Order: sequence, then structure tokens, then C-alpha cells
Amino acid sequence: MKVFLTGATGFVGGHLLSALLQRGHDVTCLVRRAGRLKPPVREVLGDATRPEGLAQAMTGMDAVIHLVGIIREFPGRGVTFQRLHVEATRNVIGAARQAGVIRYLHMSSNGTRTAATPYHRTKWEAEELVRSSGLRYTIFRPSVIFGPGDSFLTLLAEIVRRAPLVPVVGSGRYLLQPVWVETVAAAFALALEREDTVSQTYTLCGPDRLTYDRILDLVGEAVGRPHPAKLHLPVPLMRALAAALGGFSWFPLTPDQITMLLEGNTCDHQPPYQLFGLSPVHLAASLGYLQG
Repeated sequence: MKVFLTGATGFVGGHLLSALLQRGHDVTCLVRRAGRLKPPVREVLGDATRPEGLAQAMTGMDAVIHLVGIIREFPGRGVTFQRLHVEATRNVIGAARQAGVIRYLHMSSNGTRTAATPYHRTKWEAEELVRSSGLRYTIFRPSVIFGPGDSFLTLLAEIVRRAPLVPVVGSGRYLLQPVWVETVAAAFALALEREDTVSQTYTLCGPDRLTYDRILDLVGEAVGRPHPAKLHLPVPLMRALAAALGGFSWFPLTPDQITMLLEGNTCDHQPPYQLFGLSPVHLAASLGYLQG
């Protein structure tokens, strides 16, 4: 198929691009700077937040896969959830319809709903645009994604290596279910080729439901520092620090990220694994990439 991909230079996008090429698809990628991708991939200069030229770039495509998203805002730079999640999705959908592309796959997030943080709420708004678009859509809602090039576990590994005490928000007993990045990429690539995935939404989690403290221990083992010492900090203190410092990129958390962390991120992982024939990838056996 001729596939138009946004977010190809991002963490998930790079893995999905490889999966699509391995399956024989012809991929055109929307990029803001030329020269970041190699042939046979075709680059088209543009920006999902700007509709100009998108429809022309999609002309002749069989499908669009939209991955663009952010995990935190920097309003002073124009980087907001409303712009990157909602407006970008509206632009991509509009361009697909104008270009006559009817197949559309969308990256959302586990936990997406209306009564939630701005991150999850704008993800929901984007989903609603997809559902009402008239396109033959499939939506994926991954949990925390890990693998080479991630931000979450790679950041934790750096903290574990360098800090004598690893700060933890609250009890550290909230549950996460990280999913391997190549599992996410494979699900997208396989869904693209299946008619029974049209008008469906799938949550994607890993097979292991782990506390945050346990994840830190596994990261510690991977980087040669088993059982790192943890400093459990009161939630009100961390919220206050995040409120004061979350606008700076060097501070690792925002108040909304604390809220999402404390509510956990889990799901029933089995249905999509059974549907797509995916092999569960366990966290403890997959952290070798953190050793570099």
C-alpha cells in the first residue's frame, strides 16, 4: 500500500516506519526538515499543525497513519496539547478527505476520556474527530511505551545511575503496564492490512502489571545498580514543585503528569495480542538497551 505517515522521525514512528517497509509498503513521511530519512522512504516537507500542502502530499495514498503527539506542553513555544493533538488531527483528517484517502490509523493513549487531564482530554477530542470523520479508521491507545529511543525508562536509567537516592512520587505502588515499542509498531502495521479492524479502538499494554517501585528495581538491575535507594516524597510536595518548575524542560514532571502517574496506566492486554498474533514482551527481559 501507499502509506502517508506523520511522526516518522519520533520514537514510535521510527519503529513503525521499519515495520511498514519490512511488510513491503511504499511510505511517504511528513517531515519538518529534509534529509532525516533514507530512501526508499519519500519525504514531504510540512507540518501537521499547518494544513497548507497536506492534501496535495496525500494525493494517491491508500492510507494515512497519524502519530503526532506530545507528552507535555510548552505554551511559550506554541507547543500545546490543543494544537498538537486536536488541531493537527483536524488538519490531517481534512487533508485525507480532500485527497480521497479513506483508510486512517490514529495514535491515541490509554486512559483517554473526557473528564481527565488536558493531555487525555485532548486525546479524546482528537478521537472524536476521527470517529466523526467518515474515514475507515482504527484507533490505538497504548500505555507507557518502552524500547530503544524512549524517554521514560531512559530517563529513569539516568537518574538511577547518577543519584544516590531516586526520588519517587508518593508510595510508588501505583501500577503501570509498559508496552514494547515494536509491539505497538506491529499492531499498527497489521491493522492496516485487516478489514476487521475498521471502526475499532484497541488498548495496547504489556503483559506485566508492575508498581513504579518495581520498575525502578528492574531498571536498576539493567544498569548495574540493583535495588536503588528510593526517596518517597509526599505527593503535595511534588505537586508544589511541579507547579513551580514544570514549565522548565529540565524538570522531569508537570502537575498533570503526576496526576496521570498516580492514577496508573493498565489494561487487559490479551485481546489485541490474540487478534494480531503478537508475542508478549516482558519488561524484565527487554531492558538491555538501557546499558549503553
